[in-house]
Amino acid sequence: MTYQETCEYLFNATPMFERQGASGYKEGLDNSLALDEHFDHPHQKFQTIHVAGTNGKGSCSHTLSAILQRCGYKVGLYTSPHLVDFCERIRVNGQTISEDYVVNFVEQEKSFIESLQPSFFEVTTAMAFKYFADKDVDIAVIEVGLGGRLDCTNIITPILSVITNIGMDHTQFLGSSLEQIAFEKAGIIKPNVPVVIGESTPETRTVFDAIATEAHAPITYADDRLEVLESKTMPLDNGFTYYTEHYGILEGELAGYYQAKNANTVLCAVRQLEKLGFMHPVNCDPENECQNKEVREGFKKVCELTGLKGRWQTVKERPRTVCDTGHNLPGWQYLSEQLNAVKCHNMHILFGMVDDKDVEGVMALLPKNAHYYFTKASTPRAVSENILKLYAQQLGLKGESYPNVVSAYEDIKISAKEDDFVFIGGSSYVVADFLKNCI
Repeated sequence: MTYQETCEYLFNATPMFERQGASGYKEGLDNSLALDEHFDHPHQKFQTIHVAGTNGKGSCSHTLSAILQRCGYKVGLYTSPHLVDFCERIRVNGQTISEDYVVNFVEQEKSFIESLQPSFFEVTTAMAFKYFADKDVDIAVIEVGLGGRLDCTNIITPILSVITNIGMDHTQFLGSSLEQIAFEKAGIIKPNVPVVIGESTPETRTVFDAIATEAHAPITYADDRLEVLESKTMPLDNGFTYYTEHYGILEGELAGYYQAKNANTVLCAVRQLEKLGFMHPVNCDPENECQNKEVREGFKKVCELTGLKGRWQTVKERPRTVCDTGHNLPGWQYLSEQLNAVKCHNMHILFGMVDDKDVEGVMALLPKNAHYYFTKASTPRAVSENILKLYAQQLGLKGESYPNVVSAYEDIKISAKEDDFVFIGGSSYVVADFLKNCI
């Protein structure tokens, strides 16, 4: 098989949540354990950090990976979904898994895969663990796919667990309350393994405290131990300057308003890694530049070091064009604030969502003064562009509907002037189609 044929096999022959929704989601660890045994337990051959949460787990995973890379470690990074190409999901020191490895893995293991009938994510996770073992990584940062307790990544015993935050998302799988969702995410807490909680509420703390106590897992609440004392946006919204408790002044490349919370979570995780011997402890005056160059460079060069895309990413300067993968209500509470703060002549928003999100809740947060280009991404889960337009009309939003991202962006290119602002988002899949086909 060619690489493209192999990807199509993986996308179509294995149930895939990202394309099929609920029917593509397999709950439980039986298949993951069977795959793990088949490959001789590859995840036991390297150390891991496990990252869960409703939002921010991708940014935190990439930033931790970047910092560890600058420390000289050989670092595996497993994240999802991919935006442009399947290989983005599995990286070592920022370099994607090779197409040849993907092809050979599937060709050699096809009969076993078909006998087991695992999900797409189960196969991909097994591939990632085997690849990291084959590449002899020192440590791998593993992002949870969905939830935590029953997610197929949860066969690992990490040196550190991180739960970024809890919000109302994937409620059909994880529960209809913050407590229920926290219980699922807290499933990554392991006996005697320290855990960092990025953001918490009274409801979620009760859950986290109970599970961590039972597991004898030391727990740190990042919102109690603020590492980021103050954050300021850089000129032209090109990232943040962070004034921190222990690391002095840091420049953060990631520009979304939500990144200040992520930065605090990451630095609390770094403090734990120091205790575990993975970092050299450094205390800096908050008014001085960070003396720990690994932390400084990890924050400043995270996209270059790890290939991260789609986080308030500027893809064009005139007109300024930004894309962001924020796709649920908690994420849009930050994005809405940031969009409303943009100074421009006219704002153009290319927008689409998928059907398991709070579409009406997100659309109620959209800026009223923009012109909208409602569309659907190339996934069966996409909400019809015409339905989005109907919601928009009820909310007083003005715009037209388009059958795909390309046609919507073509119209933006005709309409937008150089001093306008263009935003692409609402769904990871909208951003993926844009980056694949329009840039």
